[in-house]
Amino acid sequence: MAISLPDARQLSDEVLEALRLRALRGRELGLSETDLAYLLGVSHETICRWWTAYVAGGLDALPRERSGRPPGSGRLLSEGQARRVQRLLDEHTPEDLGIAAPLWSRRAVRDLIDQECGVRLAVRTVGVYLRRWGYTAKKPRRHSRQQQPEEVRRWLDETYPALEQRAEAEGATIFWCDETGVAADEHPARGYAREGQPATMTVPGPHIRMNQVSAISNAGEVRFLTYPGTMTAALFLVFLGRLLRSTTGKIFLIVDRLTAHEKAEAAAWTAAHADRLELIYLPCHAPELNADEYLNNDLKANVHAEGLPDDKHQLRSRMQTFMRQLIHLPQHVINYFKHPCVQYAAGM
Repeated sequence: MAISLPDARQLSDEVLEALRLRALRGRELGLSETDLAYLLGVSHETICRWWTAYVAGGLDALPRERSGRPPGSGRLLSEGQARRVQRLLDEHTPEDLGIAAPLWSRRAVRDLIDQECGVRLAVRTVGVYLRRWGYTAKKPRRHSRQQQPEEVRRWLDETYPALEQRAEAEGATIFWCDETGVAADEHPARGYAREGQPATMTVPGPHIRMNQVSAISNAGEVRFLTYPGTMTAALFLVFLGRLLRSTTGKIFLIVDRLTAHEKAEAAAWTAAHADRLELIYLPCHAPELNADEYLNNDLKANVHAEGLPDDKHQLRSRMQTFMRQLIHLPQHVINYFKHPCVQYAAGM
């Protein structure tokens, strides 16, 4: 991949002066003007002009005025149009603005510019504008259409702040809880291969999968239980029992609305242990608000780092090893709460 040099017109006077001296030194050593132009990122004509002036009158004769087209001239979008497009990208989805795209791709931005500014740009040119404006391509964060913005607002502005106050008043600890599954034949990382050849990996048989329920606090505490099969109300109660036995004081446990969490058996059990445990339900379809989701992502990214497991026993062993190490790394757990979506829960 070729290295891209910065536009010399954007360089400071001091840096340009250093380039002039290096160009002259290169000519004295016998380098061609063309080679020096490629190396220094300036035009052949500029090198020629510097060298001609130097030969004629020495360093004092070097032209120090800036030449070439001023930065920004010749661009197809005005500064006002560019600011408007950026504001729309920051504040709206393509769907909001009638653009037929699920997210802001180069093609979607091209259509937005055409719609708002009446300027039809090539997709490649749109990419240049996006880089210039400081936008980079990212893996999109999933967001459910069924999520209720007002419910999320109440959670962030009212429900959770009130829960923090209750926890402080009652000496309780807030835990975030979630379930996840890890498959033996899934590996989220990428691998290198020769150009034109695919990166491949040998995978074990299908249907090798293990599940886990875990809970974390913003102080770095971790509790977990690995299990085969599906989460049931009975299994959820086993986890709750272990959670209470491994802690002191009251616990506010934040969970989603998984069926096992809302079964009558779970409700009866928690009612019987109300002095020690209370379930708090997250807004519907808002997993990004659960800090334990980021532990799940970390688990899936690292559990197969040394190779894919051969069977369920090995998969479960690796998951447990990762989690047991995490128990002794409270700062690592605290870092999950630094994600922008859960900074509301990071505490002091």
